[in-house]
Amino acid sequence: MKHIFVTGGVVSSLGKGLTAASIGTLLENRGLKVTLQKFDPYLNVDPGTMSPFQHGEVYVLDDGAETDLDLGHYERFTDAKLTRFNNLTSGQVYQRVLDKERRGDYLGKTVQVIPHVTDEIQKRIREIGEKTGVDVVITEIGGTIGDIEGLPFVEAIREFALGQGRENVLFLHVTFVPFIKAAGELKTKPTQQGVAKLREIGITPDILVCRCEKSLTKEHRQKLSLFCNVPYEAVIEEMDVEHSIYEVPLMLQREGTDDLICKQLGLDTPAADMAHWRDIIRKLITPRHRVRIGVVGKYVELQDAYKSVYESVIHGGVANDCGVEIERIDAEDIEENGAAETLKGCSGILVPGGFGERGTEGKILAVQYARENNIPYFGLCLGMQIATIEFARNVLKLDGAHSTEFDPATAHPVIALLDEQQNVTDKGGTMRLGSQPCKLKPGSLAAKLYGSEEIHERHRHRYEFNNTYREAFEAAGLTFSGMSPDGNLVEIVEVPGHPFFVASQFHPEFKSKPNKPHPLFEGFIAAAHTCDSGKIT
Repeated sequence: MKHIFVTGGVVSSLGKGLTAASIGTLLENRGLKVTLQKFDPYLNVDPGTMSPFQHGEVYVLDDGAETDLDLGHYERFTDAKLTRFNNLTSGQVYQRVLDKERRGDYLGKTVQVIPHVTDEIQKRIREIGEKTGVDVVITEIGGTIGDIEGLPFVEAIREFALGQGRENVLFLHVTFVPFIKAAGELKTKPTQQGVAKLREIGITPDILVCRCEKSLTKEHRQKLSLFCNVPYEAVIEEMDVEHSIYEVPLMLQREGTDDLICKQLGLDTPAADMAHWRDIIRKLITPRHRVRIGVVGKYVELQDAYKSVYESVIHGGVANDCGVEIERIDAEDIEENGAAETLKGCSGILVPGGFGERGTEGKILAVQYARENNIPYFGLCLGMQIATIEFARNVLKLDGAHSTEFDPATAHPVIALLDEQQNVTDKGGTMRLGSQPCKLKPGSLAAKLYGSEEIHERHRHRYEFNNTYREAFEAAGLTFSGMSPDGNLVEIVEVPGHPFFVASQFHPEFKSKPNKPHPLFEGFIAAAHTCDSGKIT
């Protein structure tokens, strides 16, 4: 089994996850089986309780693990089947070590970072390979080289390489080569110093991936090769992409990255056939159609808060050969300026998941505007709950209808706490999480889009539709098109006769890929284009 370790230097947010995912894409298209894992140095057990302002999106896997958003990149770019074993945090490591100490596993020994913590990290590296049986394991080390909290992980991979043999391990370092505008040139010194820090720990990178906004010259590559002790051909340029993150695999292929990896690791494979990937890029750059989609939330100023949602909308566009302009709309702006003014020009409206009361009334106004004006609407998790609240208030005329999450004293709690959540006190990992089955109503729009009457989708929520109101909703025209197999939990609602009004309690954005767009996103963009075309004519 071969191992690739991806580290980062100089600054954070370099795109290590995208680089790792892109390498996974290239290796899969060379016929290799690949899995990817992320090691996060923070002490949280997982990111589930972290604010989007701190961490961005929490990405949920089939097994219910709440993980780093980079695992979303891994799943979107590759066919790897990820589980909770694909994301490891310092919190998990130290918790495991301390549990062993309390049990007496280390009886008589002083428990230390080396070897006990590093051994635990190495154990996870070996486990993921054994569990998956893949050809290549790609492991991304979160944070920046030199961070105190990341040192045990870096030491662990150094030790691991020593034990596995360097012919089976490759170190790939992602670095930043800044362009100094006043000087009019790229500067290599930060990379030299970052790699020096890595070499102090005992790791010399085999490949140097240079993030930059201007192209590297021959002289830049020579200098980086000399001072970083990396072969000239292993200095890889990774410029800012012009159109889409999905250009990165093709960029790395042009640089010969996958050839270098296979040569270093002794992998005899044919060149990667990326024709299908180039077709995706063609549809992204020169689509035949265009639509504007308004995403209404409270974290819209944060690039990564709704990362999977934005990507899934783009995938839906690819499926329809349709370029998508995403307009990020703060729900509070709708509260202040009205839905008609704020949402004008949108061909479709989407309300994503979330928690907390801020912006709720703005989201309700957005749903009302979409429903009453025949604008395609797609609600995800909270977006489904908001849709039922709006329907209750404005169609059923249930004054003050709300969710007990936002108004515990509401006279009409159309959204209420799940029964299984009633006595839950701990916050971490306690929601309804992971893949759950759902039965679709025959003849419904959802069933037509899926082409099936039974599906599995990923969940992350504590509240649900209150079945006390179900008959009243159905009598007023709302269709419950997706239900849990026992018929107790509402999973999808629709408004029949509307161009597209679908809202799901689950998160379909976690199962969409550029080459396999999710059917609900594909249907949503198709409806948005059709309605937009209708307006134009």
